[in-house]
Amino acid sequence: MKRILVTGGAGFLGSNLCKRLIKEGNHVICVDNLYTGRMVNVEELMDNPEFEFINHNIIEPLDIDNLDEIYNLACPASPPHYQKSPTYTTKTCVLGILNMLELATKNNAKIMQFSTSEVYGDPFVHPQVETYRGNVNPIGIRSCYDEGKRVAETLCFDYNREFGTRIKVIRIFNTYGPMMDPKDGRVVSNFIIQALKGEDITIYGDGSQTRSFCYVDDLIEGIVRMMASREDFLGPVNLGNPGEFTIRELAEIVLEMVDTKSKLVCMDLPKDDPTQRKPDITVAGRELNGWAPKISLREGLVPTIEYFKKTI
Repeated sequence: MKRILVTGGAGFLGSNLCKRLIKEGNHVICVDNLYTGRMVNVEELMDNPEFEFINHNIIEPLDIDNLDEIYNLACPASPPHYQKSPTYTTKTCVLGILNMLELATKNNAKIMQFSTSEVYGDPFVHPQVETYRGNVNPIGIRSCYDEGKRVAETLCFDYNREFGTRIKVIRIFNTYGPMMDPKDGRVVSNFIIQALKGEDITIYGDGSQTRSFCYVDDLIEGIVRMMASREDFLGPVNLGNPGEFTIRELAEIVLEMVDTKSKLVCMDLPKDDPTQRKPDITVAGRELNGWAPKISLREGLVPTIEYFKKTI
């Protein structure tokens, strides 16, 4: 049994990860200050003796002993949330990873930093490969998150080089599935909720911008394999589904799958919104025992729509 710390463990990805790690027989310590995380996501785990919940903001140091692994997910991850408090977002990215790297170094624990496809910015390289250094606006409305995550990656590799800290870095592309917050402003949850409520589905721009959507179970499998990968493979590694859809295509699929009177409505495109997102997952396939997403967008939308039906 491993003692595993999951920061941001009450969030969408964090709660799904906690459940997977508990299922595999580990002792999980979930740390979350509930800024965007929700207790309802971990409610079913609260009576499990192998699960602990600590309400804590990782901007402040945390002292826990006998840790084997740390998964650092803590950070507002959707544009409405991180743009609401950009300085807090940057602090969480930078001070948070510093505190977790100190904790990992003290415990000689392996630490995984959850980075993002946003480090590529509005890319000139498509699909995005890990060696691409990105096209990020350092002073834009998204930069608190984009640059915060880039600095966090830098700190991970500096700690590895300077202190021998055992690190893993993943770059996550758009992910969806049960336990998403209905109010977090992500495109999949937005479209489903609008359709279920019979409201107009709002598309930004003409909907020609593309995204790749990975079902959460596929992503969690990649995460677990990355943590278990050979010690000298540090990353960064892209984790996502290379299936590429325009935003308009996604909206039309949701309209088809939900019995609704909703119509598509176009609105102004947000500033610095990337025009393309598609991961090259060659490295993940090679290093993570042939990992590749198995669940198609339509397959994954079925349980996601059912989840939101119950939620709203």
